[in-house]
Amino acid sequence: MTPVLSDEQMKETVAKFKKVLTDNGAEVLNEETWGLKKMAYAIDKKSTGFYCLLEFKAEPTVINKLEVAYRREEKVIRFMTVKLDKYAVEYAEKRRNKYAKKEEA
Repeated sequence: MTPVLSDEQMKETVAKFKKVLTDNGAEVLNEETWGLKKMAYAIDKKSTGFYCLLEFKAEPTVINKLEVAYRREEKVIRFMTVKLDKYAVEYAEKRRNKYAKKEEA
């Protein structure tokens, strides 16, 4: 997302996309806010951006609705939707468990 957003605006935007997912029957598995990071190359003369990761389970039709919502939102500079294979799903579960243990401690 664009770097000119406040922290609250960024969280509201992420909540909006989570609502799009849940309204269409998707299950949000994990949400990670990576914060403001330097991008590999400038987009619209912006060299940084807010990064957020959403892991979810959904029917394929939900993906189209989510991507349309991304395209309509001016705050989103770039997005990427990927399907995880079975090995990536196992890795994501291990990663989530590792972060959950850190947050408990």
